[in-house]
Amino acid sequence: MNRIPDIKADKLLGIGLYTPAEASRLLHIPSAKIIRWLRGHRIGERRYEPLWTQQVDIGDGATYLGFRDLMELRTAHAFMEAGVSPIMIRRAIVEARRYVDDERPLSTTAFKTDGRSIFLEIANDDGDPKLIDLFKRQFVFKRIIESSLRGVDFEDSVPARWWPLSKDKRIVVDPERSFGQPIDSDTGVPTSVLAAAAKAEGAINRAATLWHVSQAAIRRAVEFEDALKA
Repeated sequence: MNRIPDIKADKLLGIGLYTPAEASRLLHIPSAKIIRWLRGHRIGERRYEPLWTQQVDIGDGATYLGFRDLMELRTAHAFMEAGVSPIMIRRAIVEARRYVDDERPLSTTAFKTDGRSIFLEIANDDGDPKLIDLFKRQFVFKRIIESSLRGVDFEDSVPARWWPLSKDKRIVVDPERSFGQPIDSDTGVPTSVLAAAAKAEGAINRAATLWHVSQAAIRRAVEFEDALKA
């Protein structure tokens, strides 16, 4: 993970901080696409506005994401992978905000409950048979939502933390801890640090001794970091 920009740390507590490259590594979404979605882009004479306002703006003109941005991107990307166009995603976000008092409604439990009817209403208005068929089939919508929100813990209907693999693997992304870097949940040490220690020391047991953690924690971190490179 990159060094935290020169900004008061307390302004980032509970928000998380990621560059597009870091978000891409975690979500397996191209960083250029992430930037387009969060900064907007132009095709010919037409300007496409951002899908939503990014959580973090430190005033240097660069793109940064907060934890909620990550979770919203996961859901938006899941729908696009299922064949829903970015235009439809944009319309769904606008429509969902009428029902959900949140700038990032797709990643809320309220959208999980009401999203199918929101998308179906849009599909019917648009007259696209593919979309209408997609969202009339309840199991398809359920699969998309469940895959995009898998491993997420919610508090007050919004994402609070994310277990990228599963809780059993004990790797968590929590904006309240280490500015949202993936950490070993038992020790609180970033997985990137533990994996780098294992590489530098050349042995898991020596890295564990150096950081006063279990060898299991080192192994989990190494496996997680290796999976991000795949």
